[in-house]
Amino acid sequence: MKKNIAIIMGGYSNEWEISIKGGNVVHDNLHKDKFNSYRIHILRDKWVYIDEKEIEHPVNKHDFSVTLNDNKINFDCVFNAIHGSPGEDGLMPAYFALLGIPQTSCNYYQSALTFNKRDLLSVLAPYGIKSAPSYYLNQGDNINEDAIVEKVGLPCFVKANKAGSSFGISKVYEKSLLKKAIEEAYKHDDEIIIESFLDGTEVSVGVITYKGEIKVLPITEIVSDNDFFDYKAKYENQSTEITPARLSEVKTKNVETAAKLAYKVLKMSGFSRSEFIFIGDEPYMLEMNTTPGLTTESLLPQQAKIAGISLEELFESVILEAL
Repeated sequence: MKKNIAIIMGGYSNEWEISIKGGNVVHDNLHKDKFNSYRIHILRDKWVYIDEKEIEHPVNKHDFSVTLNDNKINFDCVFNAIHGSPGEDGLMPAYFALLGIPQTSCNYYQSALTFNKRDLLSVLAPYGIKSAPSYYLNQGDNINEDAIVEKVGLPCFVKANKAGSSFGISKVYEKSLLKKAIEEAYKHDDEIIIESFLDGTEVSVGVITYKGEIKVLPITEIVSDNDFFDYKAKYENQSTEITPARLSEVKTKNVETAAKLAYKVLKMSGFSRSEFIFIGDEPYMLEMNTTPGLTTESLLPQQAKIAGISLEELFESVILEAL
């Protein structure tokens, strides 16, 4: 009997349009003989099922069901394709845990932890996973530019602590421009992480649970046309993404080991995509995404393709793992 799969997409962040695009890719690539797939838009003002005629049907939040022609539809599994809040910060995973509905992303604790860049890097540091020197600010804190520059140097990156798709990130070359960058980051979050600039090769590493085994996907090297891998570089073809990455055997082994270790230490499940920059042969982690992009242009699907895994196989595997 076919399983009913709800594909949740949208969300409450600036990434909602990218999420919907990726969710539609999932919908189009689920095996129609095995799954009934339902596109569910989770937006601030409404939760709705979008049928094939693009007609909206309300979702009952009490049990996450949809009623069509007096027929109540319950879901066997939820495919989480939401970037940012509430899909990637633990809120939706916790909601489904309370309802007892399996879902494809990691659990609510891992979601919340990895969504917080500062907490993620702090938890992984004792396991030998390196990260850039950093300085923390919370909204309302006194801004001491001299202390910031002394700790992280120039240039540096000012980042919103809990945001994706490079929203709220600035590369700062002069001390006088720090406050402007901090103000920009505060538009996206009330916590900030300021990091040293690491001058090296940037790579993205997908780690997934595939057919019951933890699998590191082929590594992607990122060469941005811009000053760094910003929103335009990610989504407007202003970067070159090379898979597999042009790395030595030592670098490849080191970053695969670090990415897999992080996945295991955090007791992850489902998909993850971690970003690293090399200093010498050593990878330094920038962040981990637990609901990575799923459009055909996104990195994880590109990596799966090189590994010989089709989108249909990739999406079916994560659903079966959740079930």
